[in-house]
Amino acid sequence: MSGFKANDGAALGMRATAAAKWAEWKPMVIGAAVGLIAGPLISSLAGFQVRTSTADAATQAGIVAQQASFCVERARAGMAPGTVLSDWQARNTLATKYAVMPGATAPNSEVIYACASKLAA
Repeated sequence: MSGFKANDGAALGMRATAAAKWAEWKPMVIGAAVGLIAGPLISSLAGFQVRTSTADAATQAGIVAQQASFCVERARAGMAPGTVLSDWQARNTLATKYAVMPGATAPNSEVIYACASKLAA
């Protein structure tokens, strides 16, 4: 007896098939691995990624701009027609009065600044 079993030929055939499939898939697997590592690095260096803090800052800026618009409209409705506020302190005081949004107890300092700046125009 030589020690070979009847199914050893089938096992060798399966190994050859697996090796052939690996040889076929190996470049794609290596390319995917390199892409997974290099892709985020390259896009980060190029500035293509939007971080959560950047998105939050953009959202906050939009909210402040919208609230400042409400503040300006409310302040102008409360002023006499044709009133021009050239003094920063007067604009800031008026903005502080109208910058409190419904549901809030205190005005946002960013909204006060934006509102006072818009009242100058």
